[in-house]
Amino acid sequence: MGNIFLLRFTGEDRVGLTSELTRTLAELGAEVLDINQAVIHQSLLLGMMIRVASGIEIERPINAMAESLDLRVKIRGINDTEYDNWVDRQGKPRYILTLLARSIEASHIAAVTKIITDEGLNIDVIHRLSGRPQRLENPETLRRACVEFWLRGEPHDKPRMQALYMDLSRELAIDIAWQKDDAYRRSRRLVAFDMDSTLIQAEVIDELAKEAGCGDEVAAITESAMRGELDFDTSLRRRVATLKGLPESSLQRVAERLKLTEGAEALLLNLHELGYRTAILSGGFSYFGNMLRDRLGFNYVHANELEIIDGKLTGKVLDPIVNGQRKAELLEQIASSEGINRRQIIAVGDGANDLPMLNRAGLGIAFHAKPIVRQEAGHAVSNLGLDAVLYLLGVRDRERVQV
Repeated sequence: MGNIFLLRFTGEDRVGLTSELTRTLAELGAEVLDINQAVIHQSLLLGMMIRVASGIEIERPINAMAESLDLRVKIRGINDTEYDNWVDRQGKPRYILTLLARSIEASHIAAVTKIITDEGLNIDVIHRLSGRPQRLENPETLRRACVEFWLRGEPHDKPRMQALYMDLSRELAIDIAWQKDDAYRRSRRLVAFDMDSTLIQAEVIDELAKEAGCGDEVAAITESAMRGELDFDTSLRRRVATLKGLPESSLQRVAERLKLTEGAEALLLNLHELGYRTAILSGGFSYFGNMLRDRLGFNYVHANELEIIDGKLTGKVLDPIVNGQRKAELLEQIASSEGINRRQIIAVGDGANDLPMLNRAGLGIAFHAKPIVRQEAGHAVSNLGLDAVLYLLGVRDRERVQV
């Protein structure tokens, strides 16, 4: 079998170091069993596990080579038990934990990694996905930071761990996403979005009610629905009924004052650049969904249709109503037509009527949602913009197409 050694090289990084190091190892006839390199601010850390034939003396030539390159090296022999344990770890499940915040503090990492340790997981890799922060920030620029952890093992108690991360997210104003690292995680193909309070910073029905002068009445119906006294369909019909007689031109006025959510334009540009199909599945209205399709390039739009006769709203919404169950059905229909496995779907929304769709997707993300939605969705982004979804796909800032 030969002798196995772990080599750790540290020092100042420069072009050609790895080539020079491995040339010496080649002369020793070394087999490279594992290799990992990281560079932080020109400081090199290179680890290698090698195997050489029995009787080959490695310490003198490796130390001489390291000294000639102005590097420090530690050489440690690996016994059979250690090697077998290392091999056995490759069969263990692997997870990705993504930490997101406006800025990441040491306290954030300390709190997150304590839970990782308590759950018996091993950290294989830590790397930063966000770009390097500017020394002097533009006060008008919203900061974002993201660190990704590659973990190996199975948590002792996954529900408990996820509950602890939910508590941390609330206490520290950070977001923590946890997903299994499998083939589906690396091959998502469809992203579906809610519209109101997800893609846009408003509930359109409320804006239309202001135009009609019935804002208080609509707010009361909404409050009743939130208390569970009305289902979504009944609530929607009652609210739309208050808009009877509103001129069709009011839709354009509302559309002109709607604001996109932070990061929406950047996210859609990058998703399309990466080849994703995108959809709006909304309990709002198709007039505004089609407006977003034209602006952001969505492939599908499904939303509720307001009845308009002679240039005025009739106060009716046409069937079928796009409610929570309908969203989930539409999601499956789109996936089927595109030949996409359910686990390759991402769904993003903020409300309880988004939960069927979020739970149907391989990755359901509650975006700036209420606690019950965050808890049931399993993944949440509450502190950054929509483009934070790119981090959950493993996309680095330097790989993004800029708006």
